[in-house]
Amino acid sequence: MLVVTMITFSMIVVLSVLNGMEDVIRNLYNSFDPEIKITASTGKSFVISEELYSKIKKVDGIAIITEVIEDNAIVAYKSEKDVVKIKGVSDNFIAQHRMDSMMVEGKLQFKKGDANFAIVGAGVQYKLSVLLNDPFAPLNFYYPNRKKIKKPDSPDAFNFGSLKAGGVFAIEKQYDDYYIFVPLSFAQELLEYGDKRTSLELKLTTGYTIPDVQKGLRESLGENFLVLNSDEQHSSIIRAIHVEKLAVYIILTLLLAVSSVGIYFCLTMLTIRKRKDIAVLKSMGATALLIRNIFMTEGMIIAFSGALVGLIIGFLLCFIQQTTGFVPLGMETSLVKSYPVKLQGMDFLITSIIIFLLTVVASYLPAMKASKVEITEHIK
Repeated sequence: MLVVTMITFSMIVVLSVLNGMEDVIRNLYNSFDPEIKITASTGKSFVISEELYSKIKKVDGIAIITEVIEDNAIVAYKSEKDVVKIKGVSDNFIAQHRMDSMMVEGKLQFKKGDANFAIVGAGVQYKLSVLLNDPFAPLNFYYPNRKKIKKPDSPDAFNFGSLKAGGVFAIEKQYDDYYIFVPLSFAQELLEYGDKRTSLELKLTTGYTIPDVQKGLRESLGENFLVLNSDEQHSSIIRAIHVEKLAVYIILTLLLAVSSVGIYFCLTMLTIRKRKDIAVLKSMGATALLIRNIFMTEGMIIAFSGALVGLIIGFLLCFIQQTTGFVPLGMETSLVKSYPVKLQGMDFLITSIIIFLLTVVASYLPAMKASKVEITEHIK
């Protein structure tokens, strides 16, 4: 019972932590990524046109369509240089309010009067020692000129543009260290994209669900475009978490299987010790089915008593962690201060089913042996 309790408790805790981590990752990505993203199914970019806009707008539930140009470029600030990913966004990007809570310095604005601004990641700011609104040292961007890159010594082999840093965001290291947001017109000119875009980012109208709008867009746009929800934009990471959960299920199920061997031997020894009692019960009219059910029930009591205690302990510990966060991560730079946990009823259900099946298998053979004991074996 103690072994079953410990394994059940461990399964609930580990699965709840993985659920919590999945939620943290989704929340981080949702701050950066749109609810729905449209990209070309082949190639890096696609041509934006009135025809494409009309196909998108005929699908109900779309509130904002943000045009995006995203590519690598070189950024220089004073004597420091770095390779970054420029993300040019149209003016309505701010209206999506995805990054409002992620701004740690400055303002989320790309234009003020005639001046344009860049929003840099916290990692980029640290590496380049960027000062906001520096009138004497703007951020200088360089991108290869497609027509003249074959002559790198040429003074105009690279397109050039400069912006003041107007704000700093902090989301997650892979974004903070590489991304700089700029106005779409600036990226369009620097990167020479013209009427091409790398993606369209959509915000939905309240009351509409992502699957419904996504289905409508796929039917409207056809096979030339990919319509991705937030999970599909990071399918490899979400898949990795699900694989980890599956591995936890398999490993702890194997441990439960080992503990069920203990139940098997316990019931087998009990059958040997109680052969005389079984014979007496049979002489009093007990059927083989009744004898078998007695031993099956005992196996169930052993397993389910341990499982119930394990489920209760696991639930209480995860609930306390979820509400108070009493177990810290121990990392000052971590985005979350304590281990994230999320209780899901399906984890409790699957754990209970696994314990039930293993208990039935472990109890069946000893119970069958007990039911086959003959009355004559103990008559002197």
